Amino acid sequence: MDIILASGSPRRRELLSRAQLEFTVISVDIDETPYQDESPKDYILRMVAAKAEAATKQLNIVLKDIGADVSDASESLILLTSDTIGVLPDGKTVLVKPNNREDACHMWQQMSDSTHEVWTAVQATQLSLPSKHPSEFDTEQVWKIINQQQIIERTEVTFIALTKEMMSEYWDSGEPTDKAGGYGIQGLGAAWVSRINGSYTNVVGLPLAQTLALIKEMTNTATL
Repeated sequence: MDIILASGSPRRRELLSRAQLEFTVISVDIDETPYQDESPKDYILRMVAAKAEAATKQLNIVLKDIGADVSDASESLILLTSDTIGVLPDGKTVLVKPNNREDACHMWQQMSDSTHEVWTAVQATQLSLPSKHPSEFDTEQVWKIINQQQIIERTEVTFIALTKEMMSEYWDSGEPTDKAGGYGIQGLGAAWVSRINGSYTNVVGLPLAQTLALIKEMTNTATL
């Protein structure tokens, strides 16, 4: 069964490649602004569902535009979407990608000399093609969703005490801008991490072992 990773993250692509998994990548663009008073769980599950919906629409448009015959396409595929956030000890405050230096420093001050959590949600969506030629459809819906599963992995991350100079130098490195919580444990941000409890790859952006198990489970279910 073909696998599509709907993510622009090079870190997620690298992690899946390490597992020698064959997959195709597409990028999706959605509004990632948290709702007011939205819980971390509700937010992160909404994100992976919204990414899956956006990716499915892209696949529908591509298939209809090229007029491809379904006999030339895979009859089913697994669409993977993922989202990573930081969560402060209050269990309510969501840390996403920083908007600017001030935003990043505000997040780091809250994480300094304390333990926060990194959450990654992964959604696997199994899509199948109908028996008709795509051009015969009056609607934009070509791929049909036949199965969806979601998981959330949590990892505790403890930071050392951070100084203003450390935060300023890190922001100037350019690394924090596209990362949840404003740091990359696989990069320069590793110097701030005194310990972790849980999956390392989860902090990078994709809990690899858990994601592979999810793919296997969905693949096995599809063959029953």
